[in-house]
Amino acid sequence: MKRRDFAKAALAAALLPRPALALAAPAPAGASAKGLSLAMLLYPGMTALDVVGPQELLAGLADGGLHLVAKRAGPVESDTGLSVVATHDFAGCPRAVTVLFVPGGDGTPAQMRDAETLAFLRERAAAASWITSVCTGSLILGAAGLLDGYRATSHWCVRDRVLPLLGATPVDERVVFDRNRVTAAGISAGLDFAIALAARLKGEAYARTAQLVAEYAPQPPFRAGTPAEAGPDVARSAGEILNDLVEGSVKAASAPR
Repeated sequence: MKRRDFAKAALAAALLPRPALALAAPAPAGASAKGLSLAMLLYPGMTALDVVGPQELLAGLADGGLHLVAKRAGPVESDTGLSVVATHDFAGCPRAVTVLFVPGGDGTPAQMRDAETLAFLRERAAAASWITSVCTGSLILGAAGLLDGYRATSHWCVRDRVLPLLGATPVDERVVFDRNRVTAAGISAGLDFAIALAARLKGEAYARTAQLVAEYAPQPPFRAGTPAEAGPDVARSAGEILNDLVEGSVKAASAPR
């Protein structure tokens, strides 16, 4: 069985009688008659893993369509040079989708200032059941006015400094649900986000099956995934690498909108 086809088997398993599960939830009110649909924003300078990780885990449940959306259809280059192909431009993206998703990346500050991108997000968010992000994608949502009054997370380098400038309450957690907003921490947290959201959309049995198919059982060689775990020297080096992203995001968040 191909991984993209496992959803049917997983869903059948999810329908077997079982006790109620805390992560399970009814189908969102915005799901179309054709099923769940997902629109994932692509833009120059995005982080490819922010997109590809969630796409891998959520593609199987998007029976109503999975739309990779950019200003223009075609290849979109990530912040490391890997291109992802946009299947739709903004005009071609359905107006009502179940899940609206925004990745982060070095291109975040430019997107926070991009009127066309922000207008697209506001328009699609009005009809979306779930408004979501990974990493600094939450800053783009915030710049569109979509996190004002919400609890949210982001990459550690910008979470506490930038999110408050956008009206959000920063939360130091891997994945944060606040009503229909779902935000995830930096890059690798996209996998946690996708599994947690899959559980809300299709139930815990489906999400657990997706996790096993992906063999998501992380055992990192070093405990260095947070500044506290990494220690001051490593945190300082990482901060230097991320400084342009941080300062650019602060300026973009502080600019009049």
